[in-house]
Amino acid sequence: MKIMTDLCIVYCTTDSRQNAETIANQLLEQNLAACVQIMPGMTSVYRWDNQVMQAQEFLILIKTHQHRLAQAEQLVTALHNYDVPQWIAVPACAASEAYSSWIEQELNIEKRK
Repeated sequence: MKIMTDLCIVYCTTDSRQNAETIANQLLEQNLAACVQIMPGMTSVYRWDNQVMQAQEFLILIKTHQHRLAQAEQLVTALHNYDVPQWIAVPACAASEAYSSWIEQELNIEKRK
């Protein structure tokens, strides 16, 4: 297991499968994510304009590297159909060596010496 890692997982939601797939495909095509998972059927309850709202959403989990995080956020913001897209990046405190290496290889991240 690789204890120290620069990998992160980003939580993002959107209201349509089409928008989620567009975001996922562009992140992969531009080497800003190694893997994007789209989970349908999520209900979000939130406050917007002083009202409690409820919406069906798609959760997008973006597997990326800290060196690609800012670019990935810019791309998602440009493609997203919300005024304020959810963007919460959580650092991975540990990951398997094989998985970490795969992400770094997919994103063309040079290994630190």
